[in-house]
Amino acid sequence: MSYTLKLRIWRGDKDGGAVEDFPVEVSEGEVVLDAIHRVQATQAGDLAVRWNCKAGKCGSCSAEVNGRPRLMCMCRLSDFEEDEVITVTPMRSFPVIRDLVTDVSFNYEKAKELPSFSPPPRDADGKRRMAQVDVERGQEFRKCIECFLCQNVCHVVRDHEDNKKAFAGPRFFLRYAELDMHPLDTHDRRELAQGAAGLGMCNITKCCTEVCPEGIHITDNAIIPMKERVVDKKFDPLVWLGNKIGIRNKDNDGRTEV
Repeated sequence: MSYTLKLRIWRGDKDGGAVEDFPVEVSEGEVVLDAIHRVQATQAGDLAVRWNCKAGKCGSCSAEVNGRPRLMCMCRLSDFEEDEVITVTPMRSFPVIRDLVTDVSFNYEKAKELPSFSPPPRDADGKRRMAQVDVERGQEFRKCIECFLCQNVCHVVRDHEDNKKAFAGPRFFLRYAELDMHPLDTHDRRELAQGAAGLGMCNITKCCTEVCPEGIHITDNAIIPMKERVVDKKFDPLVWLGNKIGIRNKDNDGRTEV
């Protein structure tokens, strides 16, 4: 069963643009990205849109559908009434290149600032060991497909462009938490997370969790535990006492000396 969808698409570039109307024939079971492709094929051949897998795994087709950050390939037309107008606009937190394509290089620059995984030397038999429970704890974080919807919806940068220099955003707080919770990682990133990454600027509104297409509990399982770890290091009386008795340092082999 087909019907005519009332589709509105933002068109323009970095110098400005506007929403244009595109009535388009759609069929049962299709998603917003299908409608965008049909417009591109039949009405606006120069429409710019970024996509790749159309399976919700590459994170390429991020946009805002009726004001909500979503993956267009996972946004079913059946979620809307047939007479409802669907408006598709580019992600608001990033500079527009053209039409629905935005410049997300901000995220890659933030990724460069994050120290990579730093394991200790291997055991005598050439292996590294960790408990299964520790392996499972980090699996949720590794589901991230870097669609950057969480970055886009976060009001710290969405409403305050000047904060971008000092704020890494929820996607990278997720990565900080993943590495900090890894039992084999030897690098302490807590001060970096609080300082250069701006962890303290997050006021845990959970908007990032709400838009995550992978269902990752970014706020509860990554950001809040990371904040707690930062506080433990700075204000925990036992840590303070330990520092007074003897500051703990890690040598080049990852061993701890007191």
